Formats: sequence, C-alpha cells, structure tokens
Amino acid sequence: MKLLIGIGNPGEKYKNSRHNAGALCAQTLNSKFQVSNKLQILISQNFMNDSGKFVSKIIRQSPFSTRDLYIAHDDLDILLGQYKIQFGVGPKVHNGVKSVEEALGTKDFWRIRIGIDSRPTSPAASRGKGEDFVLQDFTKEEVKILEGVFHKISEELKRKS
Repeated sequence: MKLLIGIGNPGEKYKNSRHNAGALCAQTLNSKFQVSNKLQILISQNFMNDSGKFVSKIIRQSPFSTRDLYIAHDDLDILLGQYKIQFGVGPKVHNGVKSVEEALGTKDFWRIRIGIDSRPTSPAASRGKGEDFVLQDFTKEEVKILEGVFHKISEELKRKS
C-alpha cells in the first residue's frame, strides 16, 4: 500500500489557488481517476506551512512508512503543465515541504512536484513575488492544463503501484 497526501491551504478562500495544486491533485485523483486500490489518498487539513503536523499524525497512526508516502504539492520552480515525481528531492524553497521534512525527521519520501509557474518570462516583464503569485487563483485555462497534468500523474502512479 502507498499513501498520497495533497497539501495546500484549507477553506473556500484558497480552494482554487496555485498553492493548492497538491490538494487539487489529490481531490481530482480521488474523484476522476481510478489510480489503484493500493493507493490511499488524503488531503491535509492544515495550512500549507503546518502540513507536517497533519502528515506526521497520519504516519504515526498508520502502517505506512515514509518510503510509501507521496506528498503532492505546488512547485514554482517548474512550469505550469509539467510535473516531477521524485524521491527525496524537492524544490529549493517550499515551506509546506519543509514542514513535512521537519515533522517526519527525514527527506526520504516521494514528492509529486506540480508545476505552477505561468508568469511572463521576458526580461521586461514583472514577475512579482512568488509568495503573492502562489496565493492567486488558477485561471480557467490553467485549470484545463492542470487536469491534463493530473491525468498524467494518475497514469504514472498506476505504473508505480
């Protein structure tokens, strides 16, 4: 058995924000794609920066080891429409993932890194602060792109389980 936990921010205010890509992924995998009966999918009930509390509580109360754990999260280092599934490797800076690492006392778990960067790339364009960008809602066009990404993730997880 494997465990996938999508992290993000709870509540209606953040429901469609870029920072909720991990929670949206978990929700979509649960509702639209039959990934595997060997994969349990949960969504963190904590705010992003406190994700470790939820994850460590679940791990302590379950038969899962961290090697069976997948954390789905947004990644501003990856372009929208792309993703990476990696073991022990995460983004340069991500407070939610850092919270999980600290709470578990290890980096030895899987990350489903969902690209959310759709900011302009030209040198003259103002990219703005990442902290502000991640709290903005996805556009309708971006949601369509994400659905395709989630489908690809579901196919890759089927092969892994």
